[in-house]
Amino acid sequence: MAKEPKTQDGAATGAAAPGAKPTKRKKEFKKKREKRVVPHGIVYVTATFNNTMITITDTEGRSLCWSSAGSVGFKGSRKGTPYAAQQASATAAAAARDQYGLKSVEVRVKGPGSGRESAVRALASVGVHIVHIKDITPIPHNGCRPPKKRRV
Repeated sequence: MAKEPKTQDGAATGAAAPGAKPTKRKKEFKKKREKRVVPHGIVYVTATFNNTMITITDTEGRSLCWSSAGSVGFKGSRKGTPYAAQQASATAAAAARDQYGLKSVEVRVKGPGSGRESAVRALASVGVHIVHIKDITPIPHNGCRPPKKRRV
């Protein structure tokens, strides 16, 4: 490691003088984002036994907003209730309607949870027009091999 040569007052040559003010940079102003208007979108409702998640995307699949029973404020076993799913769905739909001007949606429901139907009903009650509802729950074609039989 090479040492920097010191001047007579003891400061290194590369350092700024102690009384000098640092130079000010001009502030760069970022352009305001254009408000994206998405009249038609896709709502993905993922209803598990423990929670319900709602994601609203545009037609290409870019996420606009999302909500879940947990993010609305429910904790523990109450997250899996139909009422929690209804609140989460209404929150996400209202945000998408206000921010992006969402008017009509396709609904894709996935999972076995109890919040499936109530989440879809909440979308309609917020004032979003539902074009069609599709169930995309993955169904195994005979699935995984079961565990071996117990010998007692």
